[in-house]
Order: sequence, then structure tokens, then C-alpha cells
Amino acid sequence: MTSLFDPVLTAADSALRTLFARPHASRATPAPSEAPGEMSEAERREAGALMRVNHVGEVCAQALYTAQAAVARDPGLRAQFIEAANEETDHLAWTRQRLDELGARPSILNPLWYAGAFGLGLVAGRLGDPWSLGFVAETERQVEAHLDGHLSRLPAADSASRAVVEQMKSDEARHAAHAVEAGAAELPAPAKALMRAASRVMTTVAHRI
Repeated sequence: MTSLFDPVLTAADSALRTLFARPHASRATPAPSEAPGEMSEAERREAGALMRVNHVGEVCAQALYTAQAAVARDPGLRAQFIEAANEETDHLAWTRQRLDELGARPSILNPLWYAGAFGLGLVAGRLGDPWSLGFVAETERQVEAHLDGHLSRLPAADSASRAVVEQMKSDEARHAAHAVEAGAAELPAPAKALMRAASRVMTTVAHRI
């Protein structure tokens, strides 16, 4: 009986910790290669908005990996999803730290983003492990591209945020590679386009609220 409820309890614990607890990283915050410079108020606001978007992405990552782990058929794959979620917790903590340092706040819609991502993770997981892995691979590729775009938009003086984003980008690329190695199926083009459209909506809204 306990084993039947384990995925439910794990999912509930993840949601509560992600949305209402202060995340703790297992790795030190990436250090910038050069000291941060002075930013104008406009630059600080833009950096805060970009890091809010990145924080939302990490909220969604927690939801996706937790949902996919809950319905994964292969115990080894379930463990891989949980490990990835744990590493994404570092990103969650780093982006929240930068929000605090920049005087910005997390998105007030985080519960909505979490619920939506959790639902997508369940759907992807129910389609079978190869498709679930394919969803991970494509998600991480799109996130990597999104982070690359943020590196070009962050103020040059905000070397602290840039260091965090660069490490996140490296980690996401590794997650995508691991998914492919584990047997990810290639998603059809319409599915990829739909994912990009949904991501644009999320990033546009989260940039503001």
C-alpha cells in the first residue's frame, strides 16, 4: 500500500518545496569570471525580469521531472528523472538568489506554471519511456537555446547572472544528451513547434509578472 502512494507523496512534497520553501543548492553558486559592474536602474530591472523567467523555467523543470518520474515504467529511468530534478534544484536556488540580489520577485503565477508543467509531464510519461525521454531532450534543447538568448540580453555588467546562466546552459545540454543516450524518441515537428509556442507565452508573461 505504501508503495502505491509513494509517487503521490513525492509529487506533493516536490510541489510544496518548489513553490513555498526556500530552495537549497548542493553546488556553490557559479562564480563570475570578473567582478560585477555598476548597473543602471533600467538594467537592474531587465536583469531581474530575465532571471524571473529563468526561475519560472526551473519551477517548470521540477514539475516536469517529478511527474515523469511518477509514471516512468523503468525504475532506472525513474531514478534518472529524480537525479535530474535534484540537479535542477541547484538552478532553482541560484535563480532565486539572483532575484533577491537584484531586488526582483518570483512570478506570482508560479503555482499555475507548476501545475501546467506537471500535467505535461504526466502526459509525456504516459506515452511511454521513449517519448517521455524525447520530450526531455527537446525541452532541454529549447531551454539551452533560450538561455543562450538571455546571455545576449543580460546587461554586460551583470556578470553574476551571466555566470549562473552559463552553468545552467551547460547542465541543460548534458541532460538532453543523457536523454538521447537513454533512448529518446525524436518528437514530430508539430509537437516541437507547439512546445516553442507554449514557451513563448510563458516567457512573455513571466517577464512581466
